[in-house]
Amino acid sequence: MSTLQEYKGRTPAWCPGCGNFPILKTFKEAMVELGMEPHQFVIVSGIGQAGKFPHYLNCNTFNTLHGRTLPTAQAMKLANHDLHVFAVAGDGDCYGEGGNHFLHALRRNIGVKLFVHDNQIYGLTKGQGSPTSMEGMVTKNQPFGILSEQLNPVALAVALDCSFVARSFAGDTEHLKSMVKEAVRHNGFALVDILQPCVTFNKLNTFQWYRERAYHLSPDYNPGDRAQAFAKALEWGDRIPLGVIYRNDRQPFEEKLPMLKDGPLVKQPLHREKLEATLKAFY
Repeated sequence: MSTLQEYKGRTPAWCPGCGNFPILKTFKEAMVELGMEPHQFVIVSGIGQAGKFPHYLNCNTFNTLHGRTLPTAQAMKLANHDLHVFAVAGDGDCYGEGGNHFLHALRRNIGVKLFVHDNQIYGLTKGQGSPTSMEGMVTKNQPFGILSEQLNPVALAVALDCSFVARSFAGDTEHLKSMVKEAVRHNGFALVDILQPCVTFNKLNTFQWYRERAYHLSPDYNPGDRAQAFAKALEWGDRIPLGVIYRNDRQPFEEKLPMLKDGPLVKQPLHREKLEATLKAFY
């Protein structure tokens, strides 16, 4: 049985009060409560303040290129689908640089669990607007306000029939923990968009701003109703829903691949003669 102490990594270098701290603490608690041992999963991240997340945990980690979190994580899952693969990214890394990869990960439904620290700003590079920044928000780089429409990743995920779509808030750690645990248990790709206030560069979407607007979905809410889920996903502004917005039972990509029916690739024998014959056919 793992303990919180086992997951302790290096000392975080985030700003005091950063929304990443409760996410880190909550993630460790969720892993312990799920009975996960550090060697049973790998965390993949790209670049950004959220990209530092795996540095502060004691487990298997892989720090890849900016925006390339999902391709790396998906390759790992296909190489060893017995391994739990978690992808951690910020809104800039995942929805900006990695936007194309995000779209196709939703379509493929490979069993990666994606946790996006959505602070609606580029924090590592000191405060440019990101794809989820609200239109009109003034930043150092956008002194006249952001002119582009805000990206809605939750609505986009529902539109592309992502098999698990949830939203939570770094200031509501019990709810966040429940979303992390549900995502880990889901069979297929899972997105948890986490509202994570940046206390240094985003002066609009603060902890208080979210506390005045965020609410839990009713127990009567049916996440299997896609039309209803899309309507909920579009709510933003005065009312922001938290919970599992949408869920379906689409078969994961790795379960469709005939070459994986005998087990993970990493455990299958290597037939060198077949490999050499294949290479010879190309050269």
